[in-house]
Amino acid sequence: GDMGNFGSCRLLRDALRLSFRSGAGPFRSLSRIAIEPRPYQLVPLLMALQLDPVRLLIADDVGVGKTVEACLIARELIDRGEVRRTAVLCPPHLAEQWQRDLRNQFHIDATLVLAGTAARLERDCPPGQSLFDRHPHVVVSMDFIKSERRRDEFLRTCPELVIVDEAHTCTEGMGRGLSQLRHRLLRDLARDRTRHVVLVTATPHSGKEETFRSLLTLLDESFATLPSDLSGEANRKHREALAKHLVQRRRADLRQYMDAETPFPERELAEEQYTLSAEYHAFLDKILAYCRETVFDETLDARRQRVRWWSALALLRALSSSPAAAAATLRNRAAGANAENVAEVDELGRRTVLDLDDESLEGADVVPGAGDEEGNQAADGRRLKALAKEADALAGAQDAKLKKATTLIKKLVDDGFAPIVFCRFIPTVEYLAEHLKEALPKDVVIAAVTGHLPPEERELRVEALGEAKRRVLVCTDCLSEGINLQHLFDAVFHYDLSWNPTRHEQREGRVDRFGQERPVVRALTYYGRDNPVDGVVLKVLLRKHQSIHRQLGINVPVPMDTNAVMEAVMESLILQNKSPRQQMALGFAEPEREQVELEWDAAVEREKKSRSLFAQRSIRVEEVRAEVEASRAALGDEATVREFTIDALRRLGGAVAGEDPVSVDLADVDPALREMLGVSRVVGHFSANVRDPSARLTRTHPVISTLAEYVLESALDPRLEGPASRCGLFRTDAVTRRTTILLLRLRFQLIAQGRDGRELSLLAEDQALVGFAGSPQDPDWLTPEQCEAVLGGRPAANPPPEQAREQLGRLLGELGTLDRKLMQVAADRGEELLAAHRRVRKASGAGVRGLRVEPQLPVDILGAFVYLPLPGGAR
Repeated sequence: GDMGNFGSCRLLRDALRLSFRSGAGPFRSLSRIAIEPRPYQLVPLLMALQLDPVRLLIADDVGVGKTVEACLIARELIDRGEVRRTAVLCPPHLAEQWQRDLRNQFHIDATLVLAGTAARLERDCPPGQSLFDRHPHVVVSMDFIKSERRRDEFLRTCPELVIVDEAHTCTEGMGRGLSQLRHRLLRDLARDRTRHVVLVTATPHSGKEETFRSLLTLLDESFATLPSDLSGEANRKHREALAKHLVQRRRADLRQYMDAETPFPERELAEEQYTLSAEYHAFLDKILAYCRETVFDETLDARRQRVRWWSALALLRALSSSPAAAAATLRNRAAGANAENVAEVDELGRRTVLDLDDESLEGADVVPGAGDEEGNQAADGRRLKALAKEADALAGAQDAKLKKATTLIKKLVDDGFAPIVFCRFIPTVEYLAEHLKEALPKDVVIAAVTGHLPPEERELRVEALGEAKRRVLVCTDCLSEGINLQHLFDAVFHYDLSWNPTRHEQREGRVDRFGQERPVVRALTYYGRDNPVDGVVLKVLLRKHQSIHRQLGINVPVPMDTNAVMEAVMESLILQNKSPRQQMALGFAEPEREQVELEWDAAVEREKKSRSLFAQRSIRVEEVRAEVEASRAALGDEATVREFTIDALRRLGGAVAGEDPVSVDLADVDPALREMLGVSRVVGHFSANVRDPSARLTRTHPVISTLAEYVLESALDPRLEGPASRCGLFRTDAVTRRTTILLLRLRFQLIAQGRDGRELSLLAEDQALVGFAGSPQDPDWLTPEQCEAVLGGRPAANPPPEQAREQLGRLLGELGTLDRKLMQVAADRGEELLAAHRRVRKASGAGVRGLRVEPQLPVDILGAFVYLPLPGGAR
């Protein structure tokens, strides 16, 4: 009595599979995520499935999607019932991005635990309860939780799974305080052998072998004694042991993987130079003379001499950046002025002046100081103030760096690029942004982002800038690490050279990554031809680094302490009584330069071997491809979501405009459904490559999942009217005999042995189409492909309602004769699922002991549809 039209079966079937949240396939997580992982992103997941506990270092190149790889592991372990609580430890400026990705892409609702949120979260906890007990999924600031006051509570209540982002900042061999504290926290967490730990970094080697070893010991303490060279037959055992825990792949290896092409952009590198004005040159000479004079004041004790040394280095660096940064440095007090000893002075100086591998980027863009505790008084103080005024006078017309940069940035915009301009110091960003606003055409929107802004404000400012058609982002390195900007920008301009080549790679990685729509991104390195500081950095560090990346496609950090290298170079600049132009030719002494070259070349060879050894080519991902494709077919792919959404909303009265993006006005839709959907208009994209992932309509999007549940429930409940019906009789040219298609809902208990030896029983849902030609008493069964062909046929005509009711009534009365067949369908499907689970587990090296699949009977027949041939055709 409730017959549908030709599209009813397809609509009902799509609503059923889009509503599944406990997929029967071997990858439980695929039914609960809003993205379609690239095939290569399944490799870390397969590795994780064979480890107990999971101890994994994901060290793939910048921009290939390591966050997705780590989150897939988390989602899969949760959906398998092996993990209830998770924690992501990351730098504070990346916390909101992690929270957003977990929520939007993996439907894991995580709470932010930061310095600014912890107190409020703790107030909501009853006495004796930790916030980590109350909130099962958290994103935690590493620098907040590592403190002595916080770490013990975290160690006591830490979740079963910990993901560590930017893990290279948590090594032991750096020899400095913050990195040591982070490493100690992770070391203590890893001592619990039941805890799962996933480390994520694009730069596992900081150039020092001992720092890499300290990361490996978080996976297995025995890795501390691994030989430095793992190649050769003699080291096969060591290599195989480490390969279970480390995946490290070049982007070039992943462009074409398992017959799927991943469109990474090409990076176009260029260099531009400027010449200092005569006034700037004269001021630089004056600053050098001042530095030499103050550093070698023999009346100072060792502590104050080190303060002066770092002040001189800070001043030279600031002057290379901009007059604004130089003036601010001259007016500021040195970072180490209040330090009690030389070691503390050096620690503060390095953190303020240099670009350290192991430091958080929070606060790294604050301008340093030049005066010590006594130097700001009397004569020295007056001298610094006078120099600051001279620096102020160099702004604008006397600043050749600014003038040429303005021309170059304008050309980038005119060429159709949206560039990010990276500066070292906050005053430089503000100075440059203000000038660009005046110098560039009014339709070019400029935004400045620095560490002065809290992370959430940075994000809002960047997103607002993205609305402009022509745009330029001027920022410090607070945006150079971990932030995804490829949907809004496609060029990088290094206004200030970093003293750490890895930082340059991180900057360029903001736009050069998967999801970048532009096939070619541009990276422009900008330096002063006669600026001695730039010259040394470029000659000794950056050109070598760029050459390695161009040839090999990988980033190889300097195998020495980059900061020691720069200190030595700057020391030569300050100590030697030579002019700046003579210093350009100085750089390293030849023996020192040769040593750097030799060690760097050796590091390149080690890195090449490492990428070859740990690219995980032995993982039999091709054996899993059929299972992934079967899961997509069972759960619905992008095309299914698009067709279902547009068809269902049209049938429900929505006014649909476009297909991708789609816009649907729900004004004429039933108010009850509109209230369930929570929106009056549906607007979004179905394709994966969209700027804002939250605007993508996927099977797990609240609107789509609610719509699927509504269509399914309204078909099953006779009191509700909906767009899909459970039965129908149609004429079509897709059949030559009377043909019946049944839509089945199948349920299984998936029973596996947990890591602790106990049995885990999980609900698994599936759907199936079965069809036969002829009558239920003498059926000629169709293959699944033939069933799909019938569904895809063209509607021709509907028989008279009386005929339809009579034939459908007779069919429904005869369905009991098919019980044995339908039970066999469920049993066969259960065997197929068991085989699929076994294949995936074997491909990953995991065990299959105790694994079984039990059908839950009887089978649910959700729909019965009869298709008749056209009049005059065969019967």
